[in-house]
Amino acid sequence: MQAHNRALLQIHLCVFLWGFTAIFGRLISLPAFEIVWWRMLLVAACLAILPSVWRSVRAIRWPTIATFAAIGGLLALHWLTFYQSIKLANASVAATCMAIAPAVTAIVEPLLTRTRFEVRNLLLGALIVPGVALVVGGIPAAMRLGFWLGVTSAVLIAIVNSLNKRNLAGHSVLAITALEVGAGFVLLALAIPLLSADGIAGLMPSRHDFGLLLVLAIVCTLLPFALSLAALRYLSAFTSQLAVNLEPIYTIVIAAVLLGEAADLRPTFYLGAAIVLAAVFVQGRWFSGPMLHPN
Repeated sequence: MQAHNRALLQIHLCVFLWGFTAIFGRLISLPAFEIVWWRMLLVAACLAILPSVWRSVRAIRWPTIATFAAIGGLLALHWLTFYQSIKLANASVAATCMAIAPAVTAIVEPLLTRTRFEVRNLLLGALIVPGVALVVGGIPAAMRLGFWLGVTSAVLIAIVNSLNKRNLAGHSVLAITALEVGAGFVLLALAIPLLSADGIAGLMPSRHDFGLLLVLAIVCTLLPFALSLAALRYLSAFTSQLAVNLEPIYTIVIAAVLLGEAADLRPTFYLGAAIVLAAVFVQGRWFSGPMLHPN
């Protein structure tokens, strides 16, 4: 098989696996805080056993380490709001909200990276507004808070990706991931008395939940992340971004099949989601690079 075709299969496998991250948010019975705490702990632990990661981390200057640690705090907040959105709404709603992230990035990135602002990006944001309005009108009132938490999560990951783009040059991607996930884990550990209902005791998952957490951390986080890096050697940024834009579609289809979420949502939700996703695909022609942080 040619390297390009193999890379295409790899990137689509990555996106398919990332599509399950929201599904696990529904299947795991733990609250959002505990899910994120365990996910960050398990991912950081897996990266910590790699000598190459330690060598790369030691080569980074302390001010830069502090910068990536702060970004890790934002990443933790992104995952917290993402999984809380799933708990208060459902996986389909949270995934649709994440489809807004590339458009938000197109607007936020120039502010954080000091690059030129493109008027067409503002037009793209305006194109998404009616889709978002239809999504809100297509969900029950009880899910509205979950929707807005999903929007917050999309804004946070847009900021995380933009800050990473500003600071990424010259550093190992795996080392940066280890620093950010590790810092996020430490931040959440410090917040246990405030955010975990039962303290340390409440963090302990059942055997079933722990198995799902392992799959989430390894199969749906580390594995697709490594595969995506390998695939990017042979794919253009445009091709990669279009593939990543399929993630919400995968999630919505999987949620409908496995969780029966289609019965909870009105037709206007799917019309709004279609408008948002169409805008994201249009934006894929303008975006300067793929968003590699998984949900």
